[in-house]
Amino acid sequence: MRITGITVKLLEYPLEQPFYPAWLPGYPQAFHRVNLVILETDEGITGYSAGFAFGQEGLKLGELLAPFLLGRDPFNVEEIIKILRSATFLGLRLWYVEPALWDIIGKALNVPVYKLLGGYQERIKAYASTGELKGVEERLEYVEQIQKLGFRAVKLRFHSLDWREDMKVARAVREHFPKIELIVDANMGWRVAGLGEAPHWDLATAQRVAEELKELGVLWLEEPLDKNDYHGYRLLRQRVGIALAGGEMNSDLHEFRELILNQSLDILQPDATLSGGILTAKKIGGMAEAFGLRIAPHTWTSGLGFAANLQVMGACPNCEWAEFPYEPPGWTPQARDFFLKKPLTIDPDGYISVPLGPGLGVELDEDAIARYAKS
Repeated sequence: MRITGITVKLLEYPLEQPFYPAWLPGYPQAFHRVNLVILETDEGITGYSAGFAFGQEGLKLGELLAPFLLGRDPFNVEEIIKILRSATFLGLRLWYVEPALWDIIGKALNVPVYKLLGGYQERIKAYASTGELKGVEERLEYVEQIQKLGFRAVKLRFHSLDWREDMKVARAVREHFPKIELIVDANMGWRVAGLGEAPHWDLATAQRVAEELKELGVLWLEEPLDKNDYHGYRLLRQRVGIALAGGEMNSDLHEFRELILNQSLDILQPDATLSGGILTAKKIGGMAEAFGLRIAPHTWTSGLGFAANLQVMGACPNCEWAEFPYEPPGWTPQARDFFLKKPLTIDPDGYISVPLGPGLGVELDEDAIARYAKS
């Protein structure tokens, strides 16, 4: 089998209401933009993947990739990973192309990707992942809603200029919902400058926040420091009794190697569309397992990115929780999965199933793709 065609379509879906991501202070997101990767083969099998698009930076991506990928065997994932790794030296982060190879492989063999990676579990406990900063009353209403949907855990954002304001929300949620599991994400791993004023935590601040969150029984504190502050994470981990998580924007094996060897984190969070692809994410899961660590992949991209990460989670015995992005009315399953035939949802017990169709396991909505395509 050979790759005979490469197309990248920019999809632009208007959100019902502007979404204000905590990690991009000052940015009112009005659209969900996606670079949809389409790989065609000489055997009639098409593989799909998708990456986040901030603007129109991906319009010429298909032309750029064609000389490097046309004629190659999609089963030779390691070879193509080397090509994508080369792109990082030029400032291009194209890892999200790789899951399309696995989509082809799974379809050719008529099995979901997680079985090709060793298999393990068909469903994972889901936690509702918030995306905005909200006041106490709004967040309490949200938690009440997600509990009715079946969620047994929630991740709150801490990204106010004064973290004490966020702590008020966490304490209120714990008081009113004593049985729900709490997770906190500080989003300090990759701070974005230029759109609005963003908070910054030093080691002392991160330690103080972690100590207070420990009192609330929080499952883990995510990204309290810069993603490459391996030494700072090690010191923080030695000083506090709460699990630390991170890695969503760390890239390739070497950065996760450093996180492990520096004893920086308890939970690694590779994203198959951001960190190196499905195969690299599985390797990271294996490295973590060897050191007695857990993984909990990041999934805030698109429905196809979510599906790719679920395939990784299904193949990793050290993965207990699946992130389920949910912040209505701006960010809903429909907005996240707008180009899939069926949005990914949880079951009444609070679990999300690994998509069991061939490849990435989901079907694309060709009408939606045509409707929202800008290229």
